[in-house]
Amino acid sequence: MPFILFVCTANRFRSPIAALYFAREVVHRGEDQDTQVASAGTWASPGQPAMPKAVQLAKEYGLDLSYHKSRIVSEDLLIQSDLILVMEAGHKEALAHEFPGTADRVYLLTEVVEDLTVNIPDPYGEAQADPEEVVKEIVGLIDDGYEQLLSLANKMENKRSQ
Repeated sequence: MPFILFVCTANRFRSPIAALYFAREVVHRGEDQDTQVASAGTWASPGQPAMPKAVQLAKEYGLDLSYHKSRIVSEDLLIQSDLILVMEAGHKEALAHEFPGTADRVYLLTEVVEDLTVNIPDPYGEAQADPEEVVKEIVGLIDDGYEQLLSLANKMENKRSQ
């Protein structure tokens, strides 16, 4: 059973939306018996709720983030994860530096889906990206790349179990 971890900075906007949307797709496609999905943040303060705008925008996609609580990336969580999908190149670099044993399982979400190393901007970061556009981009990437993402997760799981 592959374990997919979505990672952003605070685990209060991008990664919880990505994880919840992907998990819903897994259920809709009947693959929920075979796949685990979670989210975490590289600089998260544990136990924080999703950003209010994230909760609001998630509702527009039929997702309920009202129960979400942030958590920080940990070695234990990374060890469990077969595929680690990050939102920014900085997340990938930070994880590779702090947890070098996981570097071969860490990919930018855009890298897997579009074969591009493009950051998904943080609506609360320096760039102040439009939150609606960020959610639209995440949902679009998951819709377009669902099969690729699941295939890579299965491949990584098989590689790790050998």
